[in-house]
Amino acid sequence: MQEILRTTRWVVERSRLVHLDPMAATQSVHLWLGSAVSPPPWDTTCHYHGEPEAMLSYLLVLDTINFCFWPEEGTKRWEFDFNGQLLSGYHGLASALTQAMNSGVPLTDAHFLATISCVDLQKILGGSGRLQLLDERAQNLNELGALLLARYRGSPCRLVETAEGSALTLVRMTTEQLNSFQDIACYEGQHVFFYKRAQILAADIYGAFNGTGWGAFSDIRQLTAFADYKLPQVLRHLGVLRYSPELQAAIDQHILIAPGSAAEVEIRANTIQAVEMMRQTAEKQGMVLAAHEIDWLLWNMGQEEPYREKPYHRTRTVFY
Repeated sequence: MQEILRTTRWVVERSRLVHLDPMAATQSVHLWLGSAVSPPPWDTTCHYHGEPEAMLSYLLVLDTINFCFWPEEGTKRWEFDFNGQLLSGYHGLASALTQAMNSGVPLTDAHFLATISCVDLQKILGGSGRLQLLDERAQNLNELGALLLARYRGSPCRLVETAEGSALTLVRMTTEQLNSFQDIACYEGQHVFFYKRAQILAADIYGAFNGTGWGAFSDIRQLTAFADYKLPQVLRHLGVLRYSPELQAAIDQHILIAPGSAAEVEIRANTIQAVEMMRQTAEKQGMVLAAHEIDWLLWNMGQEEPYREKPYHRTRTVFY
C-alpha cells in the first residue's frame, strides 16, 4: 500500500536508532536464489478447516486478537496443548480457536462476539501460562461483533464481499471501521501507517482459500510486509537491520520499548522497507515474490532456533 511505503520510507530516511543495510538485504536474497526458496504453503495443521463461511469467521476472529504473545517478565509463556503438541504464540492461538470451533463454541455468531467477556475468552483459549492483554482481546472481539451486527447483518461474509475482491479495500475497510485495526503511529509530527493486522487478515484469507472464492484478491501483491516483532528479529540476525548501542542493549535486556516511541516506529518502518528492498532485488534476479510472501518466509525462519538467538523487541500493544 502506497501510504505505508511512502511514510515508512520517510521514517527510514530520518532514522537515528535503526540502520538498514542494503548490501545485507541483497546478500540474503542471493542466498534464497541459490537454495530455491519458495513461500511456505498455508498451514492446515493448526488452522480451522470447515465450511467456507465458518472459515471466514474463524480468520476474522483470529486476526482480531492476533498480537503480543511474548511473556511478561516473571511469568510463564502461554502454551496450548493441541493434539498432544504444546504450541505457543500465533500457532497456539490458531490451534486454540480451531479446537473451540470444533467443540461448538459459537465464534461465528456476531452476538456472541459482541458480548464475550475476558473470563469467557480465557476459558475458550485455556492453555497454561499467561497470555497478556486478555481484556483488550475481549474488547476487540466486542467491537468486531458490534460492527458485524450494525453494518453487515452479523455476517463476516458480507464484510469481505463488500471489498469486491480487493485486498486493499478490505484493509481500508477494517482500519476505518475498527479502532483496534487502526495501526498508525506519529513520528516527528507525521503520521506513519503500518496496518499490520488488517493486511495479515487479507493475506490469511488469500492463503486459507488458496486465492479463490473469498480469497480471490486481484491486488494481493500490493500488500506490504506485516511489521511485528519477529521479522525485525530475523532481519537483525541476517545483518539487514542494525541497532544503535543503546537500543541494542535495551532489546537484549528485555526492556520494554514504548508503543509509538521513535525506537519502535523506526524498527517497524525499517522492517517494511527492508522487505520491499528484498522484493525488488529478487524481482531483478527473476525471482517473483510478493512482500507478503517474503514476510511469510522470514516469519517461518524466525521459528527456527538460529534466528532466535538475539531477542526481539518487546512492545505491549494490540497492533502486533
